[in-house]
Amino acid sequence: METETATRWLTEAEQCTWRTHLDVSRLLMHQLEKDLQPFGLTINDYEILVNLSESEGRRMRMSDLATSTLQSKSRLSHQITRMETAGLVVRVNCESDRRGLYAVLTDEGMELMRKVAPHHVASVRRHFIDLLSPEALAALRASLEPVAGHLRDERGKA
Repeated sequence: METETATRWLTEAEQCTWRTHLDVSRLLMHQLEKDLQPFGLTINDYEILVNLSESEGRRMRMSDLATSTLQSKSRLSHQITRMETAGLVVRVNCESDRRGLYAVLTDEGMELMRKVAPHHVASVRRHFIDLLSPEALAALRASLEPVAGHLRDERGKA
């Protein structure tokens, strides 16, 4: 982390942009989570289901899943335990590494994913995508890509 001798305070416009971003991030995640509640899922559950459903064999090493979902291994383990109890995933040993475990999406988990995905996409559209023009979406993506790239690089350094 760089140490600067003088703090570069945010300008009024920068502060307004930053706080708007924080508001949108928190409010959008809250709304998406609320829209998943009727299915008994949290946004973290849904993210795990998506990751597993898109992975080869509907399975991922627990360590890779933790990295992908930005969760600690301990937090992910507790989450997977809850999802196992619900019958959505199972843990299986890794054949090539006795210490490694896979999280595997069950048929029941996949069926729930198929049921929930259309509702989640409709929620994303209703609360985000459809509120912006195609041009605004393109500009937003272009604006956020450098930030996402920087943060991915920083994450890789840890």
